[in-house]
Amino acid sequence: MPGTDAPATGLDRLPLPAAATGLGLRRALLQDLRDAPAGDLDFLECAPENWIGVGGPAGDALAELATRYPLTCHGLSLSLGSTAPLDTSLLDQVGRFLERHKVPLYSEHLSYCSDDGHLYDLLPIPFTEEAVRHTAARIARVQDLLGRRIAVENVSYYLAPEPVMDELAFTTAVLAEADCDLLLDVNNVYVNACNHGYDADAFIAGLPAARIVCLHVAGHLDEAPDLKIDTHGSAVIDPVWALLGRTYARIGPRPTLLERDFNFPPYAELRGELQTIRQRMAAHAGGRHD
Repeated sequence: MPGTDAPATGLDRLPLPAAATGLGLRRALLQDLRDAPAGDLDFLECAPENWIGVGGPAGDALAELATRYPLTCHGLSLSLGSTAPLDTSLLDQVGRFLERHKVPLYSEHLSYCSDDGHLYDLLPIPFTEEAVRHTAARIARVQDLLGRRIAVENVSYYLAPEPVMDELAFTTAVLAEADCDLLLDVNNVYVNACNHGYDADAFIAGLPAARIVCLHVAGHLDEAPDLKIDTHGSAVIDPVWALLGRTYARIGPRPTLLERDFNFPPYAELRGELQTIRQRMAAHAGGRHD
């Protein structure tokens, strides 16, 4: 897939309705999701690695929910920036999962998580021209093997190994070289901006809006004023909500997912955060749609 400065189309090729609001599919939430009233959410997202081959009650719950809601997938293990060989066996399994559940969006992390074995963490790719070419080539191969576009997510990071460009330049270069889409994690932008001393709004303004096909929002841990840890284990804080609103004002509505991985509150609290997403999106409905 040849690289371009921007995709040929914008909102017309979003994988979900622009105003869709979703929640991460976690086993601890299965019953809450099955009991959720119609209208609470519009889609669910899961990590396919956590569900491939799963049967029994959990598999039945997944199958039921996949008939009620569009199911998107956010991978954990392709290790797009690694020098280790691409795991084509895993990719084949993921492809079958995507087809089985008619998944409209598959995304992965713009990071690496393997070397001689799995490292069980999402590690930052060096911000270099060589890494741009290497990572983009792997993304393009994934797209070719799956026969579909994918999105990559900007990740939180705490050290930048051997940077020769900044995060924004690296991200936009990979997107153009690979000709792929972007899953923009607004919380990760906030966390990285605090940790590395850059302007979160300027970072988002510099991204190619037409490539942004989905947003993530989540909570994080405040270790110190200049150290935030991305955890997905707490409620979204007001500055992140505000950044999400300014993002809608800049790029227009995008399908938006609330991530929560542990420390699950009562479902009513998650429902309240989903409603906050809808309110923020509606308040900025007049934003740019390019």
